[in-house]
Amino acid sequence: MTEPVPGDPRPAIAADAAPVRARPSNYPEPFALRMAGREKRPLGDLFGLTNFGVNLTRLPPGAVSALRHAHSRQDEFVYILEGTPILLSDEGETALHPGLCVGFKAGCGNAHCLVNRSDADVVYLEIGDRTQGDRVTYPDDDLQAVLASDGRWQFRHKDGTAY
Repeated sequence: MTEPVPGDPRPAIAADAAPVRARPSNYPEPFALRMAGREKRPLGDLFGLTNFGVNLTRLPPGAVSALRHAHSRQDEFVYILEGTPILLSDEGETALHPGLCVGFKAGCGNAHCLVNRSDADVVYLEIGDRTQGDRVTYPDDDLQAVLASDGRWQFRHKDGTAY
């Protein structure tokens, strides 16, 4: 199989054969380092999808999906394919397993992330829309983010100063 390219008209690809995102994290340091080991395969981008994104994500033991966060304008959905991650949210900790899914409505304020505390990989699909002007809050970290019109995240300290 040849490597897929954005907008490729093929009807199907093997998701686990899609290229891993070149840059492991968009976060500025020191936060990017906390995403060590996480692998994201941006599946939606391979087909030129612009209204929503789909990632096949693998977390090795000890890895986290993201900093605990909440979106102002973007919905998020996660479906567990393999492994047993722990969902950390405002409600506390919830054990997940293959076949379970969880969603976070835009603006709900429920900060969340997944943590792999097991000794096996966790694999899941994450799906989210790409609404412009989205703001992300990180209650556990000195960080906030805004999705700019060019599709890139702009990160700032909570006091508004740039990283």
